[in-house]
Amino acid sequence: MDRNIKWILVAPAIFVILALTVFPLVFSIWTSFVQYDFSLGEEHPWVGLDNFRINWEDPVWRRSLYITGALAAGATLIELALGLILALAMLRPFRGRRVLMVLFVIPLFVSPVIVGMFFDLFLRRPQGPANQIVSWLVPGQTSIDFTFDSPWTYVSILVADAWQWTPFMFVILLAGLASIPDEMYEAADLDGARPRQAFFFVTLPLLAPIILVAVTFRFIDAAKLFDIIFTLTRGGPGTDTYTTTYYLYQQGFQLFHLSQGTAGSWMFMLMLTFIAFWLVRRLLKPVTA
Repeated sequence: MDRNIKWILVAPAIFVILALTVFPLVFSIWTSFVQYDFSLGEEHPWVGLDNFRINWEDPVWRRSLYITGALAAGATLIELALGLILALAMLRPFRGRRVLMVLFVIPLFVSPVIVGMFFDLFLRRPQGPANQIVSWLVPGQTSIDFTFDSPWTYVSILVADAWQWTPFMFVILLAGLASIPDEMYEAADLDGARPRQAFFFVTLPLLAPIILVAVTFRFIDAAKLFDIIFTLTRGGPGTDTYTTTYYLYQQGFQLFHLSQGTAGSWMFMLMLTFIAFWLVRRLLKPVTA
C-alpha cells in the first residue's frame, strides 16, 4: 500500500486532466472525419477527408485566411510601431510618468468583447460621435459608416485592436530598452554618433530579439481575432470581415456544421503551428549561432 500511495494521490488529478484535455482532443479528431450534424440524429457516417476538402474549396474559407493574415500582420506592425514610440517616450523618468504608465496598460485588462462594444457605440452611425469628430478635422459634412463601409471596417478593427494591445508591445519593449546598458550609449556618444545613429546602430540591434519575441506572441494571438469582429462588424458587410475564427464559429455554432467547423479548426491550428515554429526558429537562431 505504501508503495502505491503516490499513484493513488495523483490519480484524481490525472483523471481530471485526461477528461478535460485528452478526451475532447480525441473526440474533435473523430468529429473531423465523420458527418456530425444535429439533423442526422445519432447517425454519424464516416466521410474521411470530405470535411477538410469542403473547407478548402469554400472561397469564403480561403478569403478568410487572407483577411486573417492581413489583419494580424497590420495589427502587429501598428502596435509594434506605437509600442516602440511609447516605450522610447517613457524610458526616462519625468513628472507624472507612473500615472501615465498605469493609464497606458489599463486596456490590457479590458475584455475584448467590451472593447468591441465600446468601439461599436463610438463608431456606429448615427449615434456614435466618430463622424462628428472627423468633421472637426476635415471640413465638410461627414457621413461614414465605420462598421459597414469598406475599407473603413478594416480600419475600425485595426484601431480597436491597437487600442487594446499596443500596451502589450509597450510593456515588453520598455523592459527591453531598460535592459540596454547606458555604457553602450556613452560609447556611441564618444564615437561621435548622433541620436538617430545611436538608435539604428545600438538600440535596434540590441532590441531585435525582444522585438521578435513580442511580434511572435502578438501575431499568433492576433491571428485568432474573433471578439472584436463579433461585436463590431458581425463579419460584414457580407463576408468581407470574416476572419478564420469567425468563419469557423459560423459553421459550427450558427449553421451547425460541426464536422466542417472542427476540421477547419484543425487546419487552422496546423497553419498557426507552422508559422509559430518558423518564428520560434528565428527567435532561437541568435542563441544557437
